[in-house]
Amino acid sequence: MVVLSLALAYMAVERKYEPLLLLPLAFGMLIANIPIAGLSSYDEGGLIYYLYKGIELGIYPPMIFICIGAMTDFSPLISSPKTALIGLGGQLGIFAAMFGALGLGYVFSYFIPGFENFTMQEAAAIGVIGSSDGPTSIYITKQLASHLLPTITIAAYSYMALVPLIQPPIMRALTTKKERMIVMPIPKKVSKTKKILFPIVTTLVVLILVPSAATLIAMLMLGNLIRESGVTERLSRMLQGDLLNLLTLLIGLSIGGSATADRVLNIKTLLIIVLGLFAFAMGTAGGVIVAKILCKLTGGKVNPLIGNAGVSAMPMAARISQKLGQEYNPSNYLLMHAMGPIVASTIGSAIIAGIFITMFG
Repeated sequence: MVVLSLALAYMAVERKYEPLLLLPLAFGMLIANIPIAGLSSYDEGGLIYYLYKGIELGIYPPMIFICIGAMTDFSPLISSPKTALIGLGGQLGIFAAMFGALGLGYVFSYFIPGFENFTMQEAAAIGVIGSSDGPTSIYITKQLASHLLPTITIAAYSYMALVPLIQPPIMRALTTKKERMIVMPIPKKVSKTKKILFPIVTTLVVLILVPSAATLIAMLMLGNLIRESGVTERLSRMLQGDLLNLLTLLIGLSIGGSATADRVLNIKTLLIIVLGLFAFAMGTAGGVIVAKILCKLTGGKVNPLIGNAGVSAMPMAARISQKLGQEYNPSNYLLMHAMGPIVASTIGSAIIAGIFITMFG
C-alpha cells in the first residue's frame, strides 16, 4: 500500500493526473498504512478520523456540487435542450458497469472458491464510476457500499485524469471524417431570466419526482443560482476558488486515510479497476452514438464529436471535443456545444444515483 501511494503521488506530480486530488489522496494513503501512527480514518480520536466524518455524514460531496454549480454556465444546455439526450446516452456506462459487475462476479464466484459475488448495492456503486463524476461516485458509494469507497474513488478520479487518452480513439472509431468536420452554429444567447429560472425550476421538479437525488441536485442548482444572480460576486468567487480547493484537499486526504490494506488488496479491487475502464468507454460510446443519431435527425447540424461529453468529466471532455474538432476542421469551435451534454450528464448521473439509493439503499 505504501508503494501504491508513492505510485499515485508520482502520477500526480510527474504525470499531472488530477494532481489536486491525487496528491493529498496518495499522502493520506501513505500515512494510513503506518499502523503505529494512528492516522487512518478508523483510528478513533486521530485527525483523519474526524476529517473523514465529512465523507461519512455526506457533507463534502454536496458542498463540491455547490462549487461545480458556481463554476458552470448552463446556457449551452438551456439554448439547445436536445443535447440533454447526449448526456442521457452517456449514462450507458453506468448500467454497463453495474450489470458487468454482477456478471463478472458470478463467473468469479463459480471458478474461485470462497469468492462472493457483488451485491446489488456494490454493483450500483461501481456502475456510477461510469458517470465520470467524482462527487456523485463518493456520495452513492458511502450510501450503498462504504467498504468500497477507497477503491471506487481512486478508480473514478484516475480514469477522469486519463480521459484524454481513453476518449479520442473511441470518438474516431465511431465517427466518419465528414462528421468530424461538421461546423455547428453559434449557440443562441440565453436571457438572464432563463438562466435564473432554470436552477429554480430544475430543483423543484427533481425534489418532487426524485427526492433521493435532492441533496446533490439542490446544491448544484444553488451554486448556479449564485453564479447567475449577479448580486453575489463574493460568494461566487469563494465557491469557485478557496472553498473548492479546500474541499478537494479534505476529500483526497480523508479517502486516502481510509485506503488501508485490508480494504484495498483483494480480487474485487482489480475487478473494480477493470469495470471502471469499461464504464468510461461505454459511457463515451453511448454519448457519441446518440450524437450521431442527432446528426442524422437534424440534417447534419450536430457534430458527433461532442458525444464524448455525455460523460460528465467537466470541463476536460469539452476540451477534448474542441481539440479533436479543430484537428479535422480548424474553423470548428465545439467547446460551448459540448458543455450542454456535460451539464445534462451531471444532472442525470445525480438523479440515477438518487434512484439507486431509493431502490437498493
